[in-house]
Amino acid sequence: MSSFLSDYSDYCENFGQPERIELMLCDINAILRGKWLPGDQAKKLVSGGVRLPLSTYLPNILGEEVEVPGLGTVIGDPDGFCQPIPGTLKPIPWAKGNVAQLRIAMTDGTGTISAYDPRERLKAVLDQFSARGLRPVVATEMEFYLIRPRTNSSAAPQPPKRSPLAQNYDLEVCDRTEDVLTDILSAAKAQGLDTDTLTAEYGPGQFEINFHHTDDVLHAAETALMFRRLVRGVVNRHGLEATFMAKPYADSPGNGMHVHASVLREDGSNLFDSGDGSLSDTLAAAVSGVLTTMRDLQAIFAPHMNSYRRFQPGSFSPTAPDWGIDHRGAAIRLPEVSGPAARLEHRICGADVNPYLALAAVLGGILHGLETSPDLPLPLDDPKAQKATALTHDWPRSVATFEGSTVAQDIFGEAYQSVYCAIRQNEIEALTSIITPVEYRYYLGRL
Repeated sequence: MSSFLSDYSDYCENFGQPERIELMLCDINAILRGKWLPGDQAKKLVSGGVRLPLSTYLPNILGEEVEVPGLGTVIGDPDGFCQPIPGTLKPIPWAKGNVAQLRIAMTDGTGTISAYDPRERLKAVLDQFSARGLRPVVATEMEFYLIRPRTNSSAAPQPPKRSPLAQNYDLEVCDRTEDVLTDILSAAKAQGLDTDTLTAEYGPGQFEINFHHTDDVLHAAETALMFRRLVRGVVNRHGLEATFMAKPYADSPGNGMHVHASVLREDGSNLFDSGDGSLSDTLAAAVSGVLTTMRDLQAIFAPHMNSYRRFQPGSFSPTAPDWGIDHRGAAIRLPEVSGPAARLEHRICGADVNPYLALAAVLGGILHGLETSPDLPLPLDDPKAQKATALTHDWPRSVATFEGSTVAQDIFGEAYQSVYCAIRQNEIEALTSIITPVEYRYYLGRL
């Protein structure tokens, strides 16, 4: 707690006392929930005077409470005590006035952070690596669309004016959007988000941001989470909207979150480096691990109804558990197989994922491979390779597979696995029961 007060003192010295501090709790869907705390009441947070119901971690995507054993109204909906996450007190450049933001977690009466905090699920996987003398290094790449502002939340998206149907690294698109993009990068710098390159991606109004590699995996997840909020906040000031929805357009590429991952030994050397330019046994084992667990963990990589549009034929995304060396059509791409940059790129996640859970699943798959060394199929571009069976584009089937998976249980724990599935099943019931405009259009007046 004293580290937060130190962060607060530094903030006040650099920016002055904030008018308010926006306290942000990450729920199971990576939606940020919380409170506005007056800027002069930082000590109230340290003393445990700020609370939220523990069930705030686990609403469905509609924001509704889901009845699950041991949580919510079934046990009286008890409060948790809000606790600052050190190092996350940052200015909000797009806000009016001096406003700060702070990531929080919640503890129970014993001071233990709730097991329902997605950050804790990632920490548990990192602890498994640490126990083996290993340290993961990750970097994420996130895609998003800029769209015209809508007056109705049910309205379909439209790209900004003059957006070509295929931007495809078009620098003129970046030039025309310079004011928005530079404000995004400036805000990221102000908040300590370590951005690398930014490009105009293929879809109309689509862009991609790359982040630097880091062995602070929790910070990498935090960065991906906070960048989504940052982009939406910045572009709103420019009279636009932004979306990280997995598939906003049927005929254009979806938004992905690619994950680059390697593993270091205690001496800092890369576990995946063979030293001779060949594919090392350890990298091969890691690849086979993420491939064999991909189907079981698809409900993490594709958490929502819309997510599964990326797994349909012609969706511009990898749709099967396969791999290749520097092959962008593969689910697992190997950009480098030797040297300090030897790593795998996991290309299945949508940009709509919970970054903590997604990184836990990717790293859990790597660890599974390192420990069990499953057989590695031939690479995608090998003439003798057998075509991998596609991942499902059926949301309920994916959730059912996750629910019955021992791998998922090993990575996330039985309790979290059970709650995750209960919430997804609740969403499936709620969203698949809605009669769509398509059904009215083609059936109502014809049948």
